[in-house]
Amino acid sequence: MGAVGKTSNLRAVLPKPKSIDANARRAVEKVTPCDILTREMFEDAETALDYIEARAPGEALVLLDVGGYFAPTIDALCDRFSGRILGVVEDTENGHKRYADSDKLPCPVVSVARSPLKDPEDFLVGQSVVFSAEALMRNRGDILHGRPALVIGYGKLGSSIARLLHAKGVQVTVNDVDPVRQAQALSQGFAVARDRDAALHGAGLVLCATGAVSLRGEDFSSLRNGAYVATVTSSEDELDLDALPGVYQRTPNGEHVTRYATTGHYFYLLNGGNAVNFLHGASVGPFIFLVQAEILAGIRMLTRGDLGHGMHEVDTADRKTIASTWLNYFNR
Repeated sequence: MGAVGKTSNLRAVLPKPKSIDANARRAVEKVTPCDILTREMFEDAETALDYIEARAPGEALVLLDVGGYFAPTIDALCDRFSGRILGVVEDTENGHKRYADSDKLPCPVVSVARSPLKDPEDFLVGQSVVFSAEALMRNRGDILHGRPALVIGYGKLGSSIARLLHAKGVQVTVNDVDPVRQAQALSQGFAVARDRDAALHGAGLVLCATGAVSLRGEDFSSLRNGAYVATVTSSEDELDLDALPGVYQRTPNGEHVTRYATTGHYFYLLNGGNAVNFLHGASVGPFIFLVQAEILAGIRMLTRGDLGHGMHEVDTADRKTIASTWLNYFNR
């Protein structure tokens, strides 16, 4: 946020509620207002418009998004805002999909979600997910070894998770709806689930990394007794916990572990279904600066005003410049 504040008129920050760092928030609040963020806030056009008008009336505005929060009402914001929405910069795969699924975007959207500069971050996030899941299991006296794992979603994060689990000697099965990714997983030595229910029933650890809903209400009953479930993102994005039958009783069972149980069946949910790696800082070191620099490049693209409506990426030349600058500083 410091770089954004120095290169633009930063009007507000809306931190994702389940990944707030108290120290970081206090630092940001010294520079600009920090407001409460909810999905509902930008699902209603009037509420979304009122908020934007309150913070930046009549201004040329770039929206920095992390999860497609503005996607449901972007049409109304572009059409009715007293200023001008120059466009959106989106950081996540989940958000990328939300914008890309629009029939006709009313503004340009620059996505860094699929950038090669994000690969190091995604790889390291996947590693941190495994670290945190294993740490919580060990706190309960359980270990990874001897516990087959199911990785749902074989994108950048899912593939990183699968590779590290395999390196730790864990038997890994992959489930992905994309046949291309299924073929990739198979070629890299992983079993690919042909029967989803059977895969769920056979797994002692289920790691959800789709950026969409991995487990719906009916899926939970297929989980093996004593299975652990962890995700790489927010619970509302990855798990349909609201559809879980009410007969399941929820009981804290160790730090950041919840036991879901009904007659004859039980499983454990890590960190309430939210990104498990945030429990241990989710740090990816200086590699995060590659992504943040590309976000700044995306802002510059939008402020030029020459992009058409629709999805865009940062130019290859700009990415090379970012990588070269980063290497000169961090790889001396």
